[in-house]
Amino acid sequence: MAALAPPVAAVRVAVRRALTGLPGVGPVLVACSGGADSLALAAATAFVAPRLGRRAGLVTVDHGLQPGSAKRAEAVADWAREQGLDPVEAVPVRVGRTGGPEAAAREARYEALVDAARRHAAAAVLLGHTRDDQAETVLLALARGAGPHGLAGMPERRELAGVPLLRPLLDVAREDTRKACAALGLTCWEDPHNVDPAYARSRVRADLLPTLVDALGPGVVDNLARTARLLAADTAALDDLAAVALAEVRAAGGGLAVEALAALPAAVRTRVLHAWARELGAPPAALSYRHVAALDALVTDWHGQGAVHLPGGLPVARRDARLTATA
Repeated sequence: MAALAPPVAAVRVAVRRALTGLPGVGPVLVACSGGADSLALAAATAFVAPRLGRRAGLVTVDHGLQPGSAKRAEAVADWAREQGLDPVEAVPVRVGRTGGPEAAAREARYEALVDAARRHAAAAVLLGHTRDDQAETVLLALARGAGPHGLAGMPERRELAGVPLLRPLLDVAREDTRKACAALGLTCWEDPHNVDPAYARSRVRADLLPTLVDALGPGVVDNLARTARLLAADTAALDDLAAVALAEVRAAGGGLAVEALAALPAAVRTRVLHAWARELGAPPAALSYRHVAALDALVTDWHGQGAVHLPGGLPVARRDARLTATA
């Protein structure tokens, strides 16, 4: 018997780690575009899941943005059925315009994945992001002046509309997913958007990250991903502290007590204000550092300024030593 190629083993180990102890009895669904990362993930899941007593299926999303996309999605679905994956769906979506092409496609894709997970009572959806994707995410966050949440990159696990999303391959190199596919004789689709310089992530992938690797050595990719892991742990702890603090600073007459807010450490207070703004109905995608800083100024730099207008047309003012949402 031929020895198992190390990249194949690495992907399978990562999938096994993600699925071991996963609650729920429903299937796991692999989100698969046909690219190397998600194809290697799907092949590994088809091998690992039955050995853990878990059903595994696949969802491929047709964004309809390129000629032949429907045919390609059906080819991915046919391959998945040949691997014994079940259920399998090729789901067409309509991509809107909000937030730019990348964001709109991502929103449509995740909505389709969540809907499929609900239809099949899935225990989780598996996503094929790799260590290289994580490094790119950190660089983009740095360039945009993001805070700890942005620099923490993509989480290994999060819930979207009640559906667990898992990223088993965040510790696996992109090159290893390509080698795994080659070792298994799988033909990968190369998404032209991944090399289109119109997209910021494509420029980071093609130009910035290779330049950093040339200047600082190959370890820079793992170092950036490790930075994300470290910040994610710290951010989670601060978020827990902020959740407790939010309950403690609520004023009896509604809103938040300014004196109690002022006593909090800045890192906790700004998280409290961010969480409260979302609670009031501010759209998360539109809520920025600028909005939270303006709320914080009502607490720490009060000089009689007017209301802060949050996204969604929500004014917040300081009145009677409280921050309150005003009509």
